[in-house]
Amino acid sequence: MKLRLRTLALAMAAAGAAGAMGVAAVASTTSAEPIQPIVRTPPADRQMVELGKKLFFDPRLSRSGFISCNSCHNLSMGGTDNVRSSIGHHWAQGPINAPTVLNASFNVAQFWDGRAADLKAQAGGPIANPGEMGFSHEMAVDVLRSIPQYVDEFTRVYKKAPLDIEQVTQAIAEFEKTLVTPNSRFDQWLQGDTKALSAQELAGYQLFKGSGCVACHNGAAVGGGSFQKMGLVSPFKSSSSSLGRYEVTKQEADKYYFKVPTLRNIELTYPYFHDGSAATLHDAVDVMGQVQLGRRFTADENDKIVAFLKTLTGDQPAIVLPVLPPSGDKTPRPQPFN
Repeated sequence: MKLRLRTLALAMAAAGAAGAMGVAAVASTTSAEPIQPIVRTPPADRQMVELGKKLFFDPRLSRSGFISCNSCHNLSMGGTDNVRSSIGHHWAQGPINAPTVLNASFNVAQFWDGRAADLKAQAGGPIANPGEMGFSHEMAVDVLRSIPQYVDEFTRVYKKAPLDIEQVTQAIAEFEKTLVTPNSRFDQWLQGDTKALSAQELAGYQLFKGSGCVACHNGAAVGGGSFQKMGLVSPFKSSSSSLGRYEVTKQEADKYYFKVPTLRNIELTYPYFHDGSAATLHDAVDVMGQVQLGRRFTADENDKIVAFLKTLTGDQPAIVLPVLPPSGDKTPRPQPFN
């Protein structure tokens, strides 16, 4: 624990030094910035991506035939659902706030506690969770095998049959890897457009750096690269029962350590924190200042940081909704009320 706190303290000190640099000097040395622009890369297998997109939007991967991946990670709403905790099978209340799927490929691991190593491992979790999609992997595969067009498409993509859950989760992951949001106004500034940000937004970035926020919120995703304790300086009071990383490692030192969320598109992904307790960005900045940094931002400082955070909204994925294959005669029909 002491080593982690020392590492964070050193990073915050370095961030403070960086924050003291002039805006013009920093703008001319993008490589020195703790945040990097998002760069879109073409998918390796477009056919697999298209298959994964269909699966992402297909509610037949749930027991009710009503809930899809997009239900909790709505691509029209910043890749999340904008509620404190998601609604699952039989109107079950989820235990934690749904993190955005946008730019999730940059994360060190998936889920708030990091229990999934990558997007492929994450994709299978909600399907088999009784409080989320309420299905099992075996039943989901049986449904897909009962749909002739899916059988044909899986065979074309993977060159083997029958389809299995490994193929399902890989295809969903490959689609999710395309859900990146480049070309934010902050990215434009990083790439040399000195007029991309206002004076208030630039001042907010300087505060963000000088206060030490970049110790955790850095890189292309502005977060997602580490696990940190929520309530580092003073206790974070939460109604959530989640113990964070401890639930994976069972190490006492990992209690209340959560994956640092990405700040990309943060103005779209309210409410904030693992428990969804901060309704607005101003609330979130205020709380983070107190429990993580040990300082109270003035109203003016808060406004400046929020203005900066809003410049991190990038181009949203241009999604053409897929036409899903029709069910076969043996495909179970939706039963959302049973």
